[in-house]
Amino acid sequence: MNSVQWHLYMLRLESGNLYTGISTDVERRLAEHRSGKGAKYLRGKGHLEPVFTIAVGDRSAALKCEAFVKKLHKRQKEQLVAGEFKLPDFH
Repeated sequence: MNSVQWHLYMLRLESGNLYTGISTDVERRLAEHRSGKGAKYLRGKGHLEPVFTIAVGDRSAALKCEAFVKKLHKRQKEQLVAGEFKLPDFH
């Protein structure tokens, strides 16, 4: 059985807000977001800058990691982007 590697990624919007998502191919997903085919939330939000990516394992681990990060305060998310905050292991 071939397991697929999932990634958690964060994008910075023009407003300074951070968007968190998961994907098996972050570059493809970013292209989808930029073309308007990704998350509806990002449509019309302007330039999207990738600021954080980490391999998190399988889909289950990725979903758990995404839920954890989305519950963080903005300050903690900024610390994560800056490398000053470590994520727990979700495997």
